[in-house]
Amino acid sequence: MTVPTSQEQAVEHEVVGREGAGREGVTHPARIRSFTRRGGRMPQRHHRALAEHGPAYLLDLPRQEAGSMVQPGRSRLDLPTVFGRTSSVVAEIGSGSGDCVVAAAGSDTDRDYVALEVWRPGVAQTLAKAAHADVRNLRVAQVDAGQALAELFAPGSLEELWIFFPDPWPKKKHHKRRLVTPDFAETVATVLRPGGTWRLATDWADYAWQMRDVVEGCEAFDNPHAGRLADAGDPAVDPQGDRGGFAPRFAGRVLTRFELTGARAGRVVRDLAVVRR
Repeated sequence: MTVPTSQEQAVEHEVVGREGAGREGVTHPARIRSFTRRGGRMPQRHHRALAEHGPAYLLDLPRQEAGSMVQPGRSRLDLPTVFGRTSSVVAEIGSGSGDCVVAAAGSDTDRDYVALEVWRPGVAQTLAKAAHADVRNLRVAQVDAGQALAELFAPGSLEELWIFFPDPWPKKKHHKRRLVTPDFAETVATVLRPGGTWRLATDWADYAWQMRDVVEGCEAFDNPHAGRLADAGDPAVDPQGDRGGFAPRFAGRVLTRFELTGARAGRVVRDLAVVRR
């Protein structure tokens, strides 16, 4: 996912009631955006990628106006039709430029993958990488995943859901914008099948603890790594001491520039992996 800047943090809300009325004229309450937008123009190579590879990979979804919201009740994906087969499906929220999801889909051809990303240059890069690697089992949705997740996926339709390095919103006054909340956990529980896995990772310590508290506080999930520390120094820095609860590093999560940036800054990456009951 994208890392926020001061300019981007000034864009506070996406007001669906005003900007996103459905075709029937029904409006919806304002919602807090959990991601940041990046401005500026895309290079021509990104426009070419969208034009050349969009028909193969990019999902055409009914929108609320021209924004990143999908139309409620009209956007459910028929996954066997989308992929031309019936298989297990993994979704990644905030796939960025596609490094992780393209690598996963290319090496795991028995499952199908859906990448949800709102950042248009990242979507373009994902399409280009997928086409270059001749990946066939991947589709991309340019959407606000916080709103679209339950609209796109039927209950119990996902094998796994991944959220790696979501926008941390590091200032305390912006924590309400973070994606992983108790309400969002209930949504994830709905779209995952029983036995399915929700994987998360962040290099912002306080967000890691918040995530841990959210997933362990949701009755729909079991944490098989309860009590496990992510780092030997955790008891000294975690507000709850040696509570732990973090998973080993997920082998399917490729090393990205965001993780490298965090490592150079001395931040510990903490993974979570919880299982739907």
